[in-house]
Amino acid sequence: MLAMSELILEFSRFEFKYVLHRKLREAVESELGYFMQLDPFVEDVPGHRYTVRSLYFDDPHYTAFYDKIDGLKQRSKFRVRTYTKDPTVMTPVFLEEKGRYDNRVFKHRVLVGDTSDENLCLATGPVLLDRGLDNATLEDKFRYQWFRRQIRPIALIDYERRPYVSKYDHEFRVTFDERLYATETDKLFPGLLERGRHLLPGYTVMEVKFDTRIPAWFHRILQSHELRRVPLSKICEGMKTLKIATDL
Repeated sequence: MLAMSELILEFSRFEFKYVLHRKLREAVESELGYFMQLDPFVEDVPGHRYTVRSLYFDDPHYTAFYDKIDGLKQRSKFRVRTYTKDPTVMTPVFLEEKGRYDNRVFKHRVLVGDTSDENLCLATGPVLLDRGLDNATLEDKFRYQWFRRQIRPIALIDYERRPYVSKYDHEFRVTFDERLYATETDKLFPGLLERGRHLLPGYTVMEVKFDTRIPAWFHRILQSHELRRVPLSKICEGMKTLKIATDL
């Protein structure tokens, strides 16, 4: 079961990230209960969480990686995203362009099939080029990046997500991402020999998502726990852990 936000095809918003150790995560999540509730889509799901699996693309020079490391205010990257680690479970598969324009994060996505399509799961790039996407602009951008910049799938990022939505403003959301793993592969469902590496063991990535402002009550939570934003990218952490690229 997907959270409500995963059904949105396009958005532009602010996204702040915080890295919390276990006890701090438990304390913050407990306080959120006064103002937020679980996304209705996961209320009846065991653990109130769902899997997120993303296969990221980059070019031979790792431009997307270094654009993030260098803090460019205008940047973007492509990924293929689904919501299961089990290819026998039929789940939607999306092509996404995610990036930043100044201080806002944007995402454009289009449905490209589901996990029952073995060709899509094993040969993502070539299949996407032949798919004939519903979003012509996104398709043109992907084709340009594939042929001119030679982007290719490079690494898979997996994690479990628990989503909350504000009781008073449904545009204010908080998610807790844990059990992060990175796998060097060009497939959405790699073989058993392609093992993932654990990222940030013992920590949870809290993402805060909003359109215009953070509510005052959440500011008080941030201040009481002395939380500081971090410029974290899961794929960049994965690439460094896998020694695909380095920021030294």
